[in-house]
Amino acid sequence: MPSELRFSRSDSRLPAPQAPVAGQSPDTARWCARRGWPVHPLAARRKTPVANCGHCRTDRHAPAACPCLADGGWCHGFHAATLDQERIRQWWGRHPELGVGVSCGPAGLVVVDIDAHPAPPPARDRILPGIPVSDDVDLTGLANGFHTIAVLAALRGRQSPAEDATTLRVRTPSGGLHVWYRAADHRRWQSSVGTGTGRALAWQVDIRAHGSYIVAPGNTTDAGTYTPVGDTLEPAPLPVWLAQELERTGHLPVIGVPAPRPVPPRAQQAVLGAGGGRHRVRRVLAAVLAPVEACGQVAEGAGFSNALNRAAYTLGGLIAAGRLPREEAERALRDTAAAARPGQEQRIGHIIAAGLGAGLERPLYPTGRRP
Repeated sequence: MPSELRFSRSDSRLPAPQAPVAGQSPDTARWCARRGWPVHPLAARRKTPVANCGHCRTDRHAPAACPCLADGGWCHGFHAATLDQERIRQWWGRHPELGVGVSCGPAGLVVVDIDAHPAPPPARDRILPGIPVSDDVDLTGLANGFHTIAVLAALRGRQSPAEDATTLRVRTPSGGLHVWYRAADHRRWQSSVGTGTGRALAWQVDIRAHGSYIVAPGNTTDAGTYTPVGDTLEPAPLPVWLAQELERTGHLPVIGVPAPRPVPPRAQQAVLGAGGGRHRVRRVLAAVLAPVEACGQVAEGAGFSNALNRAAYTLGGLIAAGRLPREEAERALRDTAAAARPGQEQRIGHIIAAGLGAGLERPLYPTGRRP
């Protein structure tokens, strides 16, 4: 990280905004629903959902089991979100004073929520989670989420989402910014808002996706209006580099580990053809780990999970057969996987544990050499 970083208090200023998308909540709700974004009512002139009915406040139950939703009620916040134009007409036709929230997950949205609350920076290990900020980096002027997301983007050689004019950006009444993206690959990105999620992209930068909602453009609260910036009113696809950062910082659920796969011919040949001593161990590891290493040449779509699972399964079998020292094989497996997908240690650990454990139960011997 460069040590000469400087931050200006004006970094969070944006170009003069256009008028809101729609001035009336019923129009805003219909506008959002036509774009496939399920909507739900917000309390009048507030950014929070309308209160539950008396029954739902006193009788604890899962939102999916709530009878109010089936009857056209709006209890449980974003869980009540709908695309039904008739229900939208009823809700806002009777209560045009209500605001509009959009349920991010069902809408396929990933919204970068950048705050601009001036505050002393936290400990250096919390500024960019998972990325060390050394003591020789001058943090003079770093005061809000506009600064931290700009630093993260600069480290990756990318444009800050706050400056991304290709997608819908909405200025918030507090001076922050909502940057709307579309989750183009159907992955269930998780929110980092709420209590105890344990996720964060950067200090004062939250993610709103599955499990949360976002205030619709054009909404007005007592604090002000959520106003679109620039001419773009549609979310662009989530940039690949940002998706990689979200995956690195735990914004995907723990994946299901692939089932153990048959040992590939490459590994069979490595076992049969290897000689003795240290050279044999290195040749076997190189052959088995080659598909995992190759995934590092492709940002995504390389079948990394399956490649790592098969390698772990194969090495487990070789360890069980006494063909490889366990400690060295596991270290090589972790190091190769981390080099191919840096920052994904949790995901890598799950896959290795499952594949290796299954392989250890199925020793892999050369033909005719079983004990």
